[in-house]
Amino acid sequence: MLKDTGERIIPSEMKPTNGMLLEHLARYYFAMPYARGRVLDIACGVGYGAQMTAKGKKREVDHVLGVDIDSEAITFAQKHYYHPQLSFQTGDALDENLPMQIGTFDTIVSFETIEHVPDDRIFMKRMYALLRPGGTLIVSTPFGQGRHMPSNSPFHYHQLTTEEWEELLSRKDWPWEKLQLYYQQGVAFERPDRPGVHYPLGIAVCIKPEA
Repeated sequence: MLKDTGERIIPSEMKPTNGMLLEHLARYYFAMPYARGRVLDIACGVGYGAQMTAKGKKREVDHVLGVDIDSEAITFAQKHYYHPQLSFQTGDALDENLPMQIGTFDTIVSFETIEHVPDDRIFMKRMYALLRPGGTLIVSTPFGQGRHMPSNSPFHYHQLTTEEWEELLSRKDWPWEKLQLYYQQGVAFERPDRPGVHYPLGIAVCIKPEA
């Protein structure tokens, strides 16, 4: 049995009204219209979102690859989330050799990953390298006190402020053809954000230039 750390989302072990589960499912539904060609779900966890994408977009995607650094999560995914257009393997999002190991992709989704890595800039550099020209990256993170500041979670290195999030995505190191920022509250996504409303999470749609 896969250990429930309180951080990992395991839909079969959670009530359907669980707010954290609903937030995570909403992000996959948000990203699904962008899925096409070869799709990567990096830091896929137990794999339910990768399977959702493979099933929901089976006519638009060639294959969905779920990658996670946790071998136990990948074993769970392989056992519980089968689809003929889906596969799973272990891998480190910060590994500079990852593009050589798994190739490049038309669509990449990575939800609630940035806060788990020590260097979010290296993470973004890796995602840009994994993305094909004209491809789309959909990435999200919770907001907090800022880079190198403590967070309430023992699993997070830190949680970016909204300003740091926007600066990270807009860096010239990874120039986007188009960048759209959204803010999540529960299962709702808004752009632009409403003054006076607290948005605990941000999600971005990043489109790489064709050339």
